[in-house]
Amino acid sequence: MTPGLIVSAPASGTGKTTVMLGLLRCLAEDGVAVQPYKCGPDYIDPAFHRAACGRESFNLDSWAMPRGLLATQLARGSDVALAEGSMGLFDGVAFPGEAGTGASADIAALTGWPVVVVLDVSGQAQTAAALALGMARFRMDVPVAGVILNRVASPRHERLCRLGMQAAGLRVFGALPRRGDLTLPERHLGLVQAVEHPDLETAVARYAAFLREHVDLTAIRAAAAGGADLGATTLPPPPGQRIALARDAAFSFTYPHLLDAWRRQGAEVLPFSPLADEPPPAADVCWLPGGYPELHAGRIAAAGRFLAGLRAFPGPVHGECGGYMVLGEALVDASGTRHAMAGLLGLVTSYEKRKMHLGYRLAELAAPIPGHGPGSRLRGHEFHYSTILSQPDAPLARVTDAEGAEVAETGSRRGRVTGTFFHLISGVA
Repeated sequence: MTPGLIVSAPASGTGKTTVMLGLLRCLAEDGVAVQPYKCGPDYIDPAFHRAACGRESFNLDSWAMPRGLLATQLARGSDVALAEGSMGLFDGVAFPGEAGTGASADIAALTGWPVVVVLDVSGQAQTAAALALGMARFRMDVPVAGVILNRVASPRHERLCRLGMQAAGLRVFGALPRRGDLTLPERHLGLVQAVEHPDLETAVARYAAFLREHVDLTAIRAAAAGGADLGATTLPPPPGQRIALARDAAFSFTYPHLLDAWRRQGAEVLPFSPLADEPPPAADVCWLPGGYPELHAGRIAAAGRFLAGLRAFPGPVHGECGGYMVLGEALVDASGTRHAMAGLLGLVTSYEKRKMHLGYRLAELAAPIPGHGPGSRLRGHEFHYSTILSQPDAPLARVTDAEGAEVAETGSRRGRVTGTFFHLISGVA
């Protein structure tokens, strides 16, 4: 299998995405076929990875993906793999899935890919080495190749940090000076989507130049290792052979591995844009993924051709998170304005009354959704701030979190129409 590295950190907000994008661009510019990945359920970062190196990025999730699906993700030919971690290196859930807890460390242990730790050394010097040493020793099955020091204040600060790392026996691949201008814009679900970035190409080029100046790229490339064979591969089933897929700034959160699996099994994905008032094309099934409908509720409510076509669609219709909200009766935006939606379900949601819903979900279906029959057990992830004001339809599933506690967001069903607040990642036996 392909040797690789995992770019991780002690916590979110350390600058690992900047490092990841810069490394991807540098390797691609140097003629290296680099395959990007994102550890965990994040569906925004992979689009940035693709923009940085020109290859589709795929998620690796040790809680939500069975071993066969992980094996499928890893069986993508390249010279080297580069995976960006989520949260802190060891952060996961208490009760593991088949392959682990969802922590980036699980992927390092499964693949043998060494970890490059991005350390924000603001406000500390030699103490940063104690933190890095603890990370290197916390799990002996997780190899740590070394560190990249980030947000270094001065040459003296860098020298002290390096002395600490030397005493701890840890390799320093580079030291990045503090820069306030190398940040990506964010909104309530994380980074602003790659397609919405005002000048992503310029930003990525700046990250690459920054890393070339301050990081030993030759040493980074040489540190790539591992690449364990996880055995037989499996593919999630497509929801139909012809899939009408909503695809624009309001409907963009579809996991790349699902689209890839559907196409590899011969399904035809037919994108259309609700924001451009396009109705769903003729297909076996209509799929509305998540995204940011709460930011575009007025345009969606005014999209007469889209809504009429959706209501007249003859086959199964399924919505995830934002797509589920649009299938409902109404959506209340941040200002308190109520917008009529498709009315195919009775769901009414409010973004004015915000509450964060975040975490893995395990669902046992009470009724079918496209591609999965009643009784199927599905793993996914939920992340949104909208509140349910009304949910009168029959529940779609019994849904629990990763620790087995039931959650109120059961999804809904009415005739041929179904919806969930979680984003599907895989089915489980």
